Amino acid sequence: MNDNVVGWFEVPVSDMDRAISFYEKVFNFKLIWQDLDGIDMAWFPFVEDGTGTAGSLIHVPEFYTPSQDGVLIYFTAMSGDLENELSRVEAAGGKVLISKRQISEEVGYMGVFIDSEGNRIALHSRK
Repeated sequence: MNDNVVGWFEVPVSDMDRAISFYEKVFNFKLIWQDLDGIDMAWFPFVEDGTGTAGSLIHVPEFYTPSQDGVLIYFTAMSGDLENELSRVEAAGGKVLISKRQISEEVGYMGVFIDSEGNRIALHSRK
């Protein structure tokens, strides 16, 4: 059983090709593009029995609109230091809003960027 309160997340996109390219460049991993009964999705890597929560990019224009307002998703910087991922944001077509800053010694660091689609996304790392 997964004890996480969040079970799944979806990041709205306007252009799936552009969004996949952006996230793959920033995070250095591959997304899995799926067409589920006409719903265009690209899944982030996940481990069935791992910690954290799985999610995807999603393109359904009549239901989703990319936005800088609203819910803020924090991605774990898989490199161990979010500065690595933040350093690739602008070259991939995004914009850094908040450079790496310490939340607290216990919690670690955070940073925030706008992705290629206009969504506000955060990063977290312990160092």
